[in-house]
Amino acid sequence: MPQTSDVILARMMALHPKIIDLTLDRVWRLLAALDNPQDKLPPVIHIAGTNGKGSTQSMIRAGLEGMGKSVHAYTSPHLARFHERIRLAGELISEAHLTEVLDECYSANGTADITYFEITTVAGLLAFSRTAADYTLLEVGLGGRLDATNVITPELSVITPVSIDHEQFLGNTIAKIAAEKAGIIKRGVPVVVGPQQDAAMGVIEATAARLGAPVIAYGQHWHVQEERGRLVFQDEQGLLDLPLPALLGAHQVQNAGAALAALRHLGADETACEAAMVNAEWPARMQRLKHGPLVEAAGTGELWLDGGHNAAAGVALAQVLATLPKRPTHLICGMLNTKDVTGYMAPLAQQADSLTAISIPDEINTLSAEETRSAAEAVGLTATTAANALEALQSIVAKEPAARVLICGSLYLAGHVLQDNG
Repeated sequence: MPQTSDVILARMMALHPKIIDLTLDRVWRLLAALDNPQDKLPPVIHIAGTNGKGSTQSMIRAGLEGMGKSVHAYTSPHLARFHERIRLAGELISEAHLTEVLDECYSANGTADITYFEITTVAGLLAFSRTAADYTLLEVGLGGRLDATNVITPELSVITPVSIDHEQFLGNTIAKIAAEKAGIIKRGVPVVVGPQQDAAMGVIEATAARLGAPVIAYGQHWHVQEERGRLVFQDEQGLLDLPLPALLGAHQVQNAGAALAALRHLGADETACEAAMVNAEWPARMQRLKHGPLVEAAGTGELWLDGGHNAAAGVALAQVLATLPKRPTHLICGMLNTKDVTGYMAPLAQQADSLTAISIPDEINTLSAEETRSAAEAVGLTATTAANALEALQSIVAKEPAARVLICGSLYLAGHVLQDNG
């Protein structure tokens, strides 16, 4: 029976008992065994931060492609299929190519310890090193300093807003978390910095100063805001008047600003900057689902999907809901037990009429539906439970056919929804 990527990925899950174990030693060892593919990449733009990494990356990619450039892109986690993590010169990696590089990495690693994220990141770097492109966009998985992607010297680093998340791995203060994110800053390499709390900005600026890395910071070197339904961006090169980002939400204006600052540094003209706004796509970030079995089950209702999962994401999501035309709004929510559930839900309580709690399918770290319901009730939401997203949706639209329904709380849940919805 021929090898498939799924078979190899399942084997890779068993190579190290911990899902997350932050160190670069295992990555460097495997890269050396593969003749150091990280040294053979097209120029790299390395993106870290707590919120907005993926959206910012998608806008930078759209802008570079608007300049006629071919772009590799690496992101995580995937939603429906692993292939989403590796985009080669604009196209998702093929099954044959993915199987080939995964098998090569698995063979080179042998029986040595290595985490799933580490070995699959190396596979991505290997694929990038063998395919011609103009740029490589690398999104950090967790933190920055000890993340498996932090094995390159980029042409440009980008740090999106830093907030509290993954405290068990990165620290319990903004300053500690910012120090981990700032670990991607390299000596002499410019760094674009999105809006930050003062404690985070202080750490990032100190790290950059120590390494002689020029800082291109929001509020100092560039500004961005929405004005009369347009996005206005200004930096030392002048002013841009652009369409609002295709990605919804006030927070996407800030992400757009970081993307534009990066693109301008890379020589993008106004046409490319406009492409960054109108052509960017990023699934499960306030995505309106338009077709599929779940949409059919919603009938005349609206169905939306969002994978944000921390307190800052809850605030951003509530702000987006507040800007939409008034309509009865109901949440279907599943979350991991590692997240700040109360911090996420509290802002949403002001915008939603109810929450139906579900468990995330096939996820060992899911909160039970009952636990999620209790958390929702604690912040003032009217809450109930359902066995799955389809049952929850059917129950909501049976009572309120024209409802706006938002499935939210986890990228893992979003991935299941996209898979089930075809």
